[in-house]
Amino acid sequence: MAGYAGKNVVVVGAGCTGLGLARFFLDLGATVTLSDSRKREALIGVDDLAERGLRFDCGSHDPALLARADLIAISPGIPLTVPAVASAMQAGVPVLGEIEIAARELSAPMVAITGTNGKSTTTCLIGEVLRCWGRKAFVGGNLGTPLIEATRCTDWDWIVAEISSFQLEAIEIFRPRYGMLLNLTEDHLDRYPDMASYLAAKLRLFENMTGDDVAVLNADDPLVMQCTENMSCRKVLFSSSKVLEQGMGFDGEHIVWRHAGQQQRFPVAALRLKGMHNVENVMASLIPPLMEGCPAEVAWQAVCGFGGLDHRMVLVRELDGVSWYDDSKGTNVGSVVKSLAGLDAPVTLIAGGKDKGGDYAPLAESVREKVDHLILIGQAADRMQEAFAGMSEILRVASLEEAVQLAHRVTVAGGTVLLSPGCSSFDMFRSYAERGEIFCRAVLALQANG
Repeated sequence: MAGYAGKNVVVVGAGCTGLGLARFFLDLGATVTLSDSRKREALIGVDDLAERGLRFDCGSHDPALLARADLIAISPGIPLTVPAVASAMQAGVPVLGEIEIAARELSAPMVAITGTNGKSTTTCLIGEVLRCWGRKAFVGGNLGTPLIEATRCTDWDWIVAEISSFQLEAIEIFRPRYGMLLNLTEDHLDRYPDMASYLAAKLRLFENMTGDDVAVLNADDPLVMQCTENMSCRKVLFSSSKVLEQGMGFDGEHIVWRHAGQQQRFPVAALRLKGMHNVENVMASLIPPLMEGCPAEVAWQAVCGFGGLDHRMVLVRELDGVSWYDDSKGTNVGSVVKSLAGLDAPVTLIAGGKDKGGDYAPLAESVREKVDHLILIGQAADRMQEAFAGMSEILRVASLEEAVQLAHRVTVAGGTVLLSPGCSSFDMFRSYAERGEIFCRAVLALQANG
């Protein structure tokens, strides 16, 4: 363990990650202050930490407090551009992110998964393969359980972590054994000034990797291949469009793995997960375990048994000949494109939320071809209506519950209703999960016609 005893540590951000960091530093004997822009009474889950001596800086981030810190531990939801944080950094105060702090305490090899879409599914698939192989694996990161929680155990065989661009902003020596970049499309332009800044944050995943480490990359994504052209670590590619001489490919019916003179073939018809995007997720997830010696039959059995994540293209119900899908985790345009690709027209698409500043144009063709009714909610509704004018019948409502009722009225038998917002949830909900749960409750409450 690093020597934090007696140090003055300020944890910025009182969400799940911030509370985990505060607990971690208290356990190691540091003097810990939790700094959050909300008022003290708005913070949830802090009472037990207060009893242990946690201090609070609420309602703002006190520049003087941060400037006096020995270390600032920053939550991923807090940009480094927050004035008090930026000022402290300029004064020489170390600012580290949660994944950097956690990784310094962890000795087990790590698979770190990033990209715009598919991270959570791929992370869980790798964890499932390792579990079926008899390995003790921590599975978390941006997915749910903060990486700092992995430090509570010392006998992990593997660490499998979904890593966001936000988390990568404040690393120094963070270095996974396997770094995975699944795809790159516009996202989070409400946080980054431009696409180049977003890409630069993502690519920090690889900056400390060496020739002993492996980058798992999507050969079908031109931007991924362009951005990783000059990396020093080993590259292993996957492609859903062709069979590769070396790497993980696809022949239209089988995933084909070629590596070190060996070849394995896996029939995709056996997968519970559907859609080409999930074929890509499965291909990526198989690479680290197979390279580490997991028997092919064990790995394949594990991925075949995986049924998917909550709020990611989950069939909620079928009613009056209409299928209702919860894809609340579809928080960017690229994700919605992939979800629509797996559905036949006509689709009623419920979209909108907190606008992330990206371009909606890549979704236009899918809306024009697949979507009969586009029901918009949230802050992004104006921009989305302008972007998709003339491509579909556009309807506006004030709430998700109203959207469900309207979709029930306008969607004909044989059609599909899809909640895939293309936006974050934070204008109306606490999280994408809450948004999905409210959608599911509203759908299940619908009564059959006639």
